[in-house]
Order: sequence, then C-alpha cells, then structure tokens
Amino acid sequence: MEQPLYDRYQRKINYLRLSVTDRCNFRCVYCMPAEGIDQCNHQQILSYETFYSIAETAVALGIEKIRLTGGEPLIRKGILPFMQRLNDLDGLKQLVVTTNGFNLLQTAKPLCDLGIHYLNVSLDSLKADRFARITRIGTLKPVWDGLILADSLAIPLKVNMVVMRGINDDEIADFAALTLKYNWSVRFIEYMPNADGSKHERGLSADEIYQRINSLYPLEKISHRQLAGPATNYRIKGAKGTIGIISALSCSFCSSCNRLRVSSTGILRNCLFSDQETDLKPYLDNNDLTGLKEAIIANVDQKPEHHTVSWDKSELPKLHMSKIGG
Repeated sequence: MEQPLYDRYQRKINYLRLSVTDRCNFRCVYCMPAEGIDQCNHQQILSYETFYSIAETAVALGIEKIRLTGGEPLIRKGILPFMQRLNDLDGLKQLVVTTNGFNLLQTAKPLCDLGIHYLNVSLDSLKADRFARITRIGTLKPVWDGLILADSLAIPLKVNMVVMRGINDDEIADFAALTLKYNWSVRFIEYMPNADGSKHERGLSADEIYQRINSLYPLEKISHRQLAGPATNYRIKGAKGTIGIISALSCSFCSSCNRLRVSSTGILRNCLFSDQETDLKPYLDNNDLTGLKEAIIANVDQKPEHHTVSWDKSELPKLHMSKIGG
C-alpha cells in the first residue's frame, strides 16, 4: 500500500462502496418508483474483472474497507467467487455487504465460509403486511429466517431501518428491543429525499429517534470503532447488541466522511449528494491502470467539504439510491 489517501480537507479516505448491479428484487418506497427504473444493459454494467481492477487499485491507494451494494448485490450471478477474490486482496481489512436479505437463506453459509466481516441487512418493518407495502413486492419471512440463520453462523449483523413518519416510526421501540435478545447492531437511518420522488416530510430527525428510544430504554453512548460507519452508537444497559443512529441530514457527518462510491457502470462519486463524477470506464477499457489511479486521486482531491442537502431543504438531489447504492 502507498501512503494513506487524504483529501484536501485532511480526511483519510479508506472506504469504497462498489455498486455491483442496478437490479433489485424489491421496489422499496424510499429507493425507487413502483414501476422500477430504466435498467442498464449488460454491456454497460462493469464485469467482475473490471470491478476487481478498481478494487485492487483503490486498496493500493489506501482503501481498507470495501462494501458491496446494488441494487441487490446477492442476486448477481457469480457474486460469491468475486467476493472471495476481493477478500484475498492484500491490504484490505474489511469486506462487507449491504443486502435486502431475501437470498440470505441460500447465501449465509457461503458468506460465512469466505469470511465476510459483517452483513448490513435492510429491514424496515417487523410486520409482514407492512413489510410488503414498503418493499412493494418483498416478503418478510425469508428475510427474517435468513437473519436468524446468519446469526446462528456468528456472522456479525447490522440491521438497517429507514425511519418514516406515519409508515413505520411506531416500530422504533420494537427494533430497539431486538438488541436485548440478539447481538446485532440495529441502526436507525434518517429518511433521505431523492430523485425517485420521496418526500422530506416523512423524515424523523436523529434527535427525535434518539428521544423516542431513550424515553423507553435509557441509552449509554459507546465508542466509535475503527473503520466503523457514520452511526452514533449506543447500548441499552444489559443488552447483547447495540443501537446506531445515522443522521445524514439533520446533523451531517461530512467532517469525518471517509468514503468513495462507484456505480455499476463505473461512475466514481466522492459524495452521495454531489453531481461531481468521474467516469472510470475509459481507463478500464484501455487497461490504463496508471490513468485509473490518477483519476481516483483527482476525484478524491475534488471531494467537497460538505454536501448541500439539509434537513429543511426542499429540493431533491439528482440521484437514484438504487443506482448508486445509498
């Protein structure tokens, strides 16, 4: 590995999110419209070999953590052998996956065998009928059964709940109570408006989420672990698991942002809410690894100090969460 990668604000950039597909078997209300999105054709989606070149170059530059996202990464054919290759990269400290959990019953054991560091599972309701409404076409039982299987295999789990006012916010306490029984990190995420037409009014601030939990289960703050994500972490006294609250809008974590994102078509973003992008595909098509390295460094140098989307701002960022991996 070369010298650590820093942006011009002296933030250490050591976390890369790879969106390996734009396809998903759910249609979650906060992620994409009911009719879905215009999918890229197979020629536009990067091959695994190309993704590996990006990952290998990024790790050589100082990336220590890679997260595979989508769409839904576990529905892409050949994903498990690709993950094994990534996990063997010298210098990579963590390989993690964000999934909707629908295929966990089939993939939890192979994921355990290859040594996945942890799984993030999106789960926005513990009620079957409500889960179906939020995901539009999803079913709760295989997701829950997959979580329990992964837990039995001792795969570290993070359960992500996007909190939506009037939709699932009455389940905040139920999700918090999961940590009393399971050694999971249950994370509550502020709802983010986006180009799919989602409305800001659905959101609860991180402070309101905290107050709701703390009024029932007094929380104690716990320390931030190395390479951990943006959550502020807490524990209910005596609980097996932990609680995380992610405040992307009401109290942004831009000052400590350490991440880059690559879309399924090879577009590099240094900020989720920025339109500033770098197309990596020309370097990859020409096998120009030196150019690829320089393009990544230049993109990092242009990383903004902070995003411009705030809790009370009405305009929507020009992105589809399902295409960039959130």
